[in-house]
Amino acid sequence: MMPSAVLALAPGAMAALLAVALAAGIGITAVGPGGVLLTIGLYALTALPPASVAGTGIVTNVATGLLGAAAYLRSGHLRARHTRRTAILLSLAALPGTPLGIWLNGHTSRASFGLLLGGLTLATGIMVALRLRRTMPHADAHPRLGDAGATLLGFLVASVSGLFGLGGPMLAVPLLLAAGVPILPAIAASQVQSVAISGIGAIGYAAHGAIDWPMAVLVGVPEMVGVVLGWQLARRLPAPVLAAALAAGLIALAPYLVWRSS
Repeated sequence: MMPSAVLALAPGAMAALLAVALAAGIGITAVGPGGVLLTIGLYALTALPPASVAGTGIVTNVATGLLGAAAYLRSGHLRARHTRRTAILLSLAALPGTPLGIWLNGHTSRASFGLLLGGLTLATGIMVALRLRRTMPHADAHPRLGDAGATLLGFLVASVSGLFGLGGPMLAVPLLLAAGVPILPAIAASQVQSVAISGIGAIGYAAHGAIDWPMAVLVGVPEMVGVVLGWQLARRLPAPVLAAALAAGLIALAPYLVWRSS
């Protein structure tokens, strides 16, 4: 077994990684696309190879996904029939999608991983920013997303999430919003899918010995604290404020990731 990358972290890098993990947890339940922050932190602040970045990141999403899903079940958003059905379809699509993402990761160099991550970060930041300019669907709106659309969306989200070690809400939430799903039901359904993606992904990456378990514990604890805080913020602060902060951060980080990959 290779020594954990935690041992090579300087105090400043460790503090930065803990802060990033906390922010990632907040973003997951408050806005949706927050989990990518942890992948960015693991890539930028450690020397982990792509498989270990993805594997370590995705295993933390098992706990955060369960915690996030429980929070939205408690709030009642997962009791709605349409939300439950969407969550189930998204999760079933993770069964073939996540292994595909893991396979793609195994054929990606660290430089290419950073370049792709930078592009994904920029695209996500733009999607979140564009979402601010559109009227949010009403909480009681009937989504335009059919079963086939939800399944296809779930497969795409799971494939990309398996590649980068994400839970799923980062991509699922903006896409669900574009399909007319209200913000909180979209986040709730994506939390359920994140449990499926991270569970399948954790098994797949563990089978390849690509999970740094001490690192996963180090970042997983503040990330879980952030999930609880994010759920509270989502119910108390205007969604556009949280989304604008996340969009600005992601767009600013994208050029750095591209530079770091060169």
